[in-house]
Amino acid sequence: MGELSKLPNIGKVVEEQLNQVGIFTEEELKSVGAKQACLKIQQIDESACIHRLMALEGAILGVKKTQLSDEKKAELKEFYQWHKQ
Repeated sequence: MGELSKLPNIGKVVEEQLNQVGIFTEEELKSVGAKQACLKIQQIDESACIHRLMALEGAILGVKKTQLSDEKKAELKEFYQWHKQ
């Protein structure tokens, strides 16, 4: 396992997916952002859901996805729903 799996919410599978879409470091993930990283993952895994997006955001912020603020969760949910149309 690499650097990304040391972040909250990032396990082996998500790390592998991030690597497949060209994201290998915490800095790269922060630079790309959770939303764009999730969209990239959805291109290789259509089953990637809102929980993946929240997990990525939590990883960037250094918290478990359950600790995201209600406002952040609502923002991510709106983004996810808009892009699933």
